[in-house]
Amino acid sequence: MHDQMRAITRVDADVPATVIVLVYNTPDLLFQCLKSFYDGVHGLGWQVIVVDNGSDEDVCSTVKAQFDGIEVIRSKRNLGFAAGNNLGLRAAKGEFVILMNSDVLALAEVLESLANSLGRQSQAAAMSPGLLTAQGNPQMFAFGAEPSPVYLIRRGIRSILGSGSLHDWFADEPLEVEWVSAACLCVRRSVILEIGELDERFSLYFEDTDWCMRMRAAGWKVIYNPRLHVTHLGGASQADGSAQRQDLYYRSLLLFCGKHYGRCWKLLVRLLLIVYRALKAIRSRIPGNYRKMPPN
Repeated sequence: MHDQMRAITRVDADVPATVIVLVYNTPDLLFQCLKSFYDGVHGLGWQVIVVDNGSDEDVCSTVKAQFDGIEVIRSKRNLGFAAGNNLGLRAAKGEFVILMNSDVLALAEVLESLANSLGRQSQAAAMSPGLLTAQGNPQMFAFGAEPSPVYLIRRGIRSILGSGSLHDWFADEPLEVEWVSAACLCVRRSVILEIGELDERFSLYFEDTDWCMRMRAAGWKVIYNPRLHVTHLGGASQADGSAQRQDLYYRSLLLFCGKHYGRCWKLLVRLLLIVYRALKAIRSRIPGNYRKMPPN
């Protein structure tokens, strides 16, 4: 870990910010993503890094040919979301670092405003723009409250009863929240040096929640800013079926509970998940009385 942190300290005063785009088997989405912002931020002197997280096809050569000055890092295998982004973090030189999924479309001026807005809020460690779906609607679970066991029980009951969400996704003013999605997330370099990289035990899901909790534990704020917004095509970068994604989600949830709340709460949540999934399966068989929700 010491060597990794030492690598992260390589700051270039001439690089205001770094954008890290993680890609796995979605070259078409990657090129759409880069075309949406690359020329603009390249003109600002920003560093752009593409991390190819073990894709079947080598997209690095094509990326270099189409985008002058871009940096690429290729992993021989899929390391997972956290570890893949950490490869980019160790090569980042900017004062601000923006993590971005390959299925995000963002204007350069939005990313510039995102970094500037974070810079003006001295107590904020991280800021996410508003995430919009391809249809232009606010994305569910773009931010939220700490997923404590009590919170999870409340949310599970509302989901089973079909009572709706605990959050208002149609926020139009910046909010101080307990976590934001890392689909597009701007973080201060100084905070990364203080609290460390993403926890690589989370291969997918909850790595951003864990990171934000560590920021808040260190005394920093986390901001969701819907005045700025990007389009998140959502799930398109995940090629596996929904059942496998749900299994990954619940596995990460249990890891998260064990890390932050201890083994007893982890065991309780494991038992509650069995009951929850059984009740959801029963309710899904009731015609016209159930709308399938995403696992998160």
